[in-house]
Amino acid sequence: MANYILMFKKSTNKDKTKNMNNLEAYKMDGLGNDFIIFDKRKKSISLTKDQIIKISDRNSIGCDQVIFIDKDESSNAFLKFYNSDGGEISACGNGSRCVAYLLMKENNNKKISLRTKAGILQAELNDQNLVSINMGQPNFEWNKIPLLKKMDNQNLKITINSIDGKEVMGGFSLSIGNPHVIFFVKDFNQFNLKEIGPKIENHSYFPEKCNVTLANIKNRKLVKVKVWERGAGLTKACGTAACATAVSGAVLKLNERCVDIEFPEGLLNIDWKKDNNIYMTGKVSEVKKITVNI
Repeated sequence: MANYILMFKKSTNKDKTKNMNNLEAYKMDGLGNDFIIFDKRKKSISLTKDQIIKISDRNSIGCDQVIFIDKDESSNAFLKFYNSDGGEISACGNGSRCVAYLLMKENNNKKISLRTKAGILQAELNDQNLVSINMGQPNFEWNKIPLLKKMDNQNLKITINSIDGKEVMGGFSLSIGNPHVIFFVKDFNQFNLKEIGPKIENHSYFPEKCNVTLANIKNRKLVKVKVWERGAGLTKACGTAACATAVSGAVLKLNERCVDIEFPEGLLNIDWKKDNNIYMTGKVSEVKKITVNI
């Protein structure tokens, strides 16, 4: 078991986590998109926003998101997700796949249901570490994404600038349980996403901020992407961004409804089926037990 020591200032009487030393947790990732997972079914856990930020910091343990597993009457477990900035989010595709794998291994079964704020997700273990999950249906309604006002979500006419100063106008926005905007470009290496990402994330069109993806169509069955996640920054992969890219590309007739989305550390297969549900399939890491001392 890997042991990580994370130190915080001495708690006050108002601190709910006063006596919570030596917390057991799990570390997992989906294509490099990594998570620290706490199981509240076994022990009551309540972390402050500052503690989540410190846990997520790459100078300590480090992760893109912190996940809490809790008991649920309508599914196998209820999940809560927090970005590395401490803010709660409704959906996390890769995080859901990782937790699904953890619980399926725990219960020695190949199917499981998980409830999130975005709805109930059905997951299945296909082969060793290959997990599929039904991410539900995309939402294109401006007030459900949400956008600031009613507008053409397929082209928000937002301008981004390449490194050499060329302007590209576009932006396809939709929700996969959380807000996304996709820019299809010929070469995303010509764009500094670290600079563009926070500007678009905080654009006035997105009252709840948004995830930003640069997508490059390689062929109708393969799309390469780079992602800036709302509240997390640049990440190696993002499941809901993969879903959003596949769906928006299919709507624009740029790619097939079943398409591979390529991240630096591997592929996610996204299948937007005729029943309007999005199925995401990809590998997850093995489960690592860790100890977080706070």
